Amino acid sequence: MMATSVTGMVLSTMPIGDYDKRLVILTKEKGKITAFAKGARRPNSAFLACSQPFSFGEFMLYEGRNSYNLVSVDITNYFGELRKDLEAAYYSLYFCELADYFTHENEDGTHMLKLLYQSLRALNQESIGRKLVRAVFELKILTVNGVAPQVFQCVKCGKTEGLKDFNREAGGMLCPDCVNNTVKTIKITDAAIYTMQYIISSSIEKLYTFTVSEEVMSELKKCVENYREIYIDRKMKSLELLERLF
Repeated sequence: MMATSVTGMVLSTMPIGDYDKRLVILTKEKGKITAFAKGARRPNSAFLACSQPFSFGEFMLYEGRNSYNLVSVDITNYFGELRKDLEAAYYSLYFCELADYFTHENEDGTHMLKLLYQSLRALNQESIGRKLVRAVFELKILTVNGVAPQVFQCVKCGKTEGLKDFNREAGGMLCPDCVNNTVKTIKITDAAIYTMQYIISSSIEKLYTFTVSEEVMSELKKCVENYREIYIDRKMKSLELLERLF
C-alpha cells in the first residue's frame, strides 16, 4: 500500500477510544479529509503535538476505504502564538469551523487553505485589528465559494452610480431607482462599498494590507454578518463563545 503526501492544516480533532484521535484536515490536494492518528493521545506519541487545530504542514497518509490513517507528519507552523492568546485562539477556531463548513472531500483546497493560513497569520498583526480580519475572512470565504454579494453594480438594473443601499435578499447593492419602501436595506458609504469590492476582487495574498475607519468597520461588519446568515444555516459554537467572551 502506497502512502500519500498532502499539505494541509488541522481544522478540528476528536478523541477516539483510549489513545487515538480523529483529525479533520483541510488539504490542498484532496480538500477536507478525515484521518486517524493512532496513539496520538499517548504522552510519548510522535503525533501528540501535531494533532491540534491550526497545525500546518505535510501529512503522510495511508488511504483506507472511508478515511485515512496518519503515518508521519512534518509540521512547519503550529501557530503557537495564537494558542497563548485566548481571543486569538477563539478567532482561529471560528475560522477553522467556517472552513470546515464550506469544504468537502475530493476538491481542490488550494484557495481555501491559502485563505485560512493567511487569515491566521493576520490575527497576529495588531495594526489590522481582529474584527477587520474576521470580516475580511467571512466575505472572502463566501467569494471563494462563489456566493459573494454583488457590490460592483445594482443587482437589479446594473447601474454603477449612486449605490448606497445593501440588501441581502436581493444579493447586494441596489441603486436609488430600484429601492422601494418594502425593501429593508443597510445604508453604507462609498468607502464601505470600495472596501467590499477590494476584498472580493483582490488576491488572497493582498487581503490583509489595509485598515479602515471605525465607521467603515461598523458598516462592513453589519453588511457581512447580515449577508452571511443566508449561506450559513447553523450556529458556529466557536463564534458564540467568541462573542460571549469578547
